[in-house]
Amino acid sequence: MKIKAAVLSAPKTSFNLETIELDTELRSEEILVKIVATGLCHTDLAIRDSQIPFELPAILGHEGSGIVEKIGSNVTKVKIGDHVILAPASCGKCSYCKSGHQSYCINFMPLNFGGKRTDGSCPYHNHSGKEVSAFFFGQSSFATYSLASENNVVKVQDDVELEILGPLGCGIQTGAGTVLNVLQPSAGESIVVSGVGPVGLAAIMAAKAAGCSTIIAVDVHDNRLELAKELGATHVINSLNVVVSDEINNTIHPGGVHYAVDTTGRNAVITQAVGSLRYMGKCVVLAVAPTPNIEIDNAVFTMGRSIQYVVEGDSVPDIFIPQLITLYKKGLFPFDKLIKFYEFDQINQAIEDSEKGITLKAILRMPK
Repeated sequence: MKIKAAVLSAPKTSFNLETIELDTELRSEEILVKIVATGLCHTDLAIRDSQIPFELPAILGHEGSGIVEKIGSNVTKVKIGDHVILAPASCGKCSYCKSGHQSYCINFMPLNFGGKRTDGSCPYHNHSGKEVSAFFFGQSSFATYSLASENNVVKVQDDVELEILGPLGCGIQTGAGTVLNVLQPSAGESIVVSGVGPVGLAAIMAAKAAGCSTIIAVDVHDNRLELAKELGATHVINSLNVVVSDEINNTIHPGGVHYAVDTTGRNAVITQAVGSLRYMGKCVVLAVAPTPNIEIDNAVFTMGRSIQYVVEGDSVPDIFIPQLITLYKKGLFPFDKLIKFYEFDQINQAIEDSEKGITLKAILRMPK
């Protein structure tokens, strides 16, 4: 079948809408999803900028939501017409998957960054018959239709607007899951979040839902800090104006906070985050780092403090995503306040606005 897709043909270039031929002769575990909308995530841009290897030309996109159009012979989780969110791919068979840690699937890299099926076949071809890499995060949702597998679709109820739900499959899940699944703060504990883009704001909303009494947002953009206060931050710091660790340890929370979440991947920011921790405090890093090494001052990395890297919020998407939707419906997780919609053919404008900080979470709506 012919589909429309936003194709990245070369590093550090714009996406071009092209007509792609998709082979819809499904494998037994595959699902064809008509994409309704898809979020734009920093990791898409990391591929564009060659920070993460992925063979080009390629169809990216990994925060898709849509409607099941066709299912393989062995699929039982969903039926045609179901509303679904697409999450990262996992094998479902390794020890990590079976113990509830699909984000650390032993086959995570080939399934999400291999660009083809595991047998090497590619069902996506351009007008000249050339293969186009796809299956990005098991979905490549910068397209009107997506091939996914039973393991990485999450069935959702149809009483919530499907167009807003895609980011729950990656960015929002990452920030919220890091707090609720990994750090698991007790009511009354404290946390600092450095970088309050979509992932950081999801962490802040989750910290509020968990009952943290001190929630500190750190950023260099005052407009983002204002939104952070609206979503649950009790204190905000513009790091252009003060030394973050000094402000926290001396003024906001003497002795340091229990937890820190960094969404920037920048060494200087991580050092300040770790320096803001109390003894035995924990810092979690979420970002695709702009440099090859994480380096922090040894002086702050003492007294039982620790750093952990977390992938996708260490979530079980089939369980966690419906939980987030429930919190949203109860008014406890208003992630829709981050969203700005763009039409599919405005993808490059959405990218530009996101990189300039004009838009927090861009969602591309597919043509109907």
